[in-house]
Amino acid sequence: MSNSLMMNKQNQDTVLNMIPTRNSSVESQRIFSITNEQLETILERLIKLQSPPVNVSNAIGNPGPLGLAAFSLPTFMLSVFNAGSNLIDPRLELVVLPVAFFYGGLTQFVAGMWEFRVNNTFGATTFTSYGAFWMSFAAYIYFIVPKIESINKTKKATGLFLLSWFIFTIYMNIAAWRISKLLFSLITILNFVFLFLIIGLLADVPVLVNIGGWLGIILAALAWYSSAAAIINTTYKKVLLPTGAYVEKEKSSKTLTTRL
Repeated sequence: MSNSLMMNKQNQDTVLNMIPTRNSSVESQRIFSITNEQLETILERLIKLQSPPVNVSNAIGNPGPLGLAAFSLPTFMLSVFNAGSNLIDPRLELVVLPVAFFYGGLTQFVAGMWEFRVNNTFGATTFTSYGAFWMSFAAYIYFIVPKIESINKTKKATGLFLLSWFIFTIYMNIAAWRISKLLFSLITILNFVFLFLIIGLLADVPVLVNIGGWLGIILAALAWYSSAAAIINTTYKKVLLPTGAYVEKEKSSKTLTTRL
């Protein structure tokens, strides 16, 4: 038997001997008392007899690349249809909906929740909000549009829907300036995508919708690049794909800005 086990056994016996049992005499139970120092000694020895705590790591991966990838795919698919390409039948546009809901919506929303876990307020707000955008957009196209097509107000309703998200994107664009040049460029293009689509739908100018579609394809490519940069640079532990990340002097800000 090792010395540590023998010492633990002796400590345990000592503690037990200091506590009266049912077999103890009435007289011994009456005179039993301990001082504060003895009580502290008992507690210390009981603590030492316990098993050492298990060291569980709280580290998690960077959810940013997942959020960017989930944003890119439905953006690309929808923008191909908005661009008015003759290679794709517009009647196939419904194929976007499952991707928009599950990948662009649900997956991006979950990535936003994990951004809260790593203390990235910008990433959390961005991914959670645009995840909700894609889920609500899929629900709008599937449930609402068929009900308002009869009154010929679909374009007006869609323009109003996008206008609300355009307002949110404007102030996120201001915050993106302090994170990286790539992210700022990405959200700037997103603003122009919304702008062209909104004007094109509300004013019924199809060519503006087409321009918004082509800008959306560029937007998806930039978002994919940003996702790839985060994954590849982390995997190889060096910058292979630059993003123009903003360099902050304070350590806490460095941690936040390198997440995207």
